[in-house]
Amino acid sequence: MQIDFLGMQAFLSIVEQGGFLQAGAHLHLSQTAISHRLRKLEESLGVKLLVRTTRQITLTDAGRALLPGVRQAVRALEDSCELLRRQGETAPEWLAFGCLPTLAPNRIAPALRTFSERCPRIAVRVFDDTVNEIAQHVESGAAAFGISIAGARRPQLAAQVFAHEAFVVACAKGHRLADRARIRWADLHGEVLIRISLPAGNAATIDDVLGRRRTDFQWEYEVQHTALALDLVAAGLGITVVPALSVSRMAGVVARPLEAPAITRSLTIITHPGRELPATARLLCELVVDEIRAQLARLPDGVAEAHGADHDASAGTAPHAG
Repeated sequence: MQIDFLGMQAFLSIVEQGGFLQAGAHLHLSQTAISHRLRKLEESLGVKLLVRTTRQITLTDAGRALLPGVRQAVRALEDSCELLRRQGETAPEWLAFGCLPTLAPNRIAPALRTFSERCPRIAVRVFDDTVNEIAQHVESGAAAFGISIAGARRPQLAAQVFAHEAFVVACAKGHRLADRARIRWADLHGEVLIRISLPAGNAATIDDVLGRRRTDFQWEYEVQHTALALDLVAAGLGITVVPALSVSRMAGVVARPLEAPAITRSLTIITHPGRELPATARLLCELVVDEIRAQLARLPDGVAEAHGADHDASAGTAPHAG
């Protein structure tokens, strides 16, 4: 059964205010509108609720039976609305952004801490998702901006490169390649490799560089996330090729520069060109970008190199990020 809340509200107001005219004034409605709402409620129930005379309003038996339940329901809903209103007055403002999972863990916490100190009233939501999902969040407006990689471009979004990150070989301590200063792809022949397979992202970047040579290697494991691949590496099940920042703090795993060919990915700020970033979003973006650049700069030589945002990766222009 469909509940006619407006009719019940009018019915209760007529009874409590003592008439149609008074109920209309209480609800900021005309007397005609009050009468219409009551009539619709009575028609939906199939009974008369009130008897109206020139001097007074009298409840019918059906009206007396209905009144307590209506009063309780309307009061409960009014209390809930008032509670939400008060919570809205004191609730923090939310700011959301997207960030690749390989950059989010242990990379953006210092930036978030600084942002919290500067903007204590703003709560932050992080979408640590894939390249495509981050783009969707920004495009829909669910995220103010995204920290992603150049590649799967969307013409409706702007992407500005702010750094370049090298891919490295991740192997367990004690592996025969762990003592190498640098590792060539040719050194990986015969090694058990762990592939991170996603429609877009690191696997696509590696495939684009290797081309047909990808089939020359022994890919015995395939996972969906870098964290699991590194767990398998630490367990001695194989080695993998990942962005440098994703492995630099992984216990039991060492990273070695990879060359011949070297592979890098361009880190980008993704924004919607039709929406100007608020000042707080610009601040958060700058803090996150600066922290990632700083961590790239602390990596050993040959592992990664950070650069300024020197060129656009799409037709749009992203906000300056430090």
